[in-house]
Amino acid sequence: MDILQEIVATKREELERMRRKKPSLREALLQSETGIIAEFKRRSPSKGWIKEEWLASEIPLSYQQNGAAAISILTDKQYFGGHDRFIVEARQSGVTLPVLYKNFVIDELQLYEAALCGASAVLLIAACLPKEKLRALLLKAHELGLEVLLEIHSEEELEYCELEPDVYGINNRHLGSFVTDVKNSFRLAERLPKDAVKVSESGISRPETIRELRQAGFRGFLIGETFMKTPDPGKTLKQFIEQI
Repeated sequence: MDILQEIVATKREELERMRRKKPSLREALLQSETGIIAEFKRRSPSKGWIKEEWLASEIPLSYQQNGAAAISILTDKQYFGGHDRFIVEARQSGVTLPVLYKNFVIDELQLYEAALCGASAVLLIAACLPKEKLRALLLKAHELGLEVLLEIHSEEELEYCELEPDVYGINNRHLGSFVTDVKNSFRLAERLPKDAVKVSESGISRPETIRELRQAGFRGFLIGETFMKTPDPGKTLKQFIEQI
């Protein structure tokens, strides 16, 4: 085999790894006793830097070791201090849980980026896109072996549920004002399809809230700042789970 043949063979192996079935976010939430999607989030537009020095090679693995059902990693650079390489670093550190590619996805190029860096699922936000554009992205994500967490935050966006994503997310934070109210999850939950795997996002800081949301039918709970603002996010997660 000459060098060109060797390179092409290696590329085929790399592409095959990309196409392999990744750990399922949906199944992880259905099987988990806690359903916590622990988020690696270093910065927010409203609060600035939370912990600029935290490493993606350390915190996500600590989340895994301390009971997370899945990991969410912010990859937006300008507003959240994230990067695609953070998912690569988390995988290289030993993270085997489902990883959510958390970004403002508006083009299929970003789906390829998510697949290349090792994500299991991508976030698609109803407020960002017309329904037909989001439908096209959902189909492309599935084609690339990625699950989709569809995020809504208002009654007006309920029509997007007909796209039948893998997981349905309700964001408790208004994306324009950044005001957070967990009651948003309770208000919209009963309007989702009966068999939906539901995730409540943002503003969850008390174990009691998890118990209440579970009674309302939620299986997933995306939590970032509650853990990231503490000296040891993984240890804080463990203590949080113990209180649940």
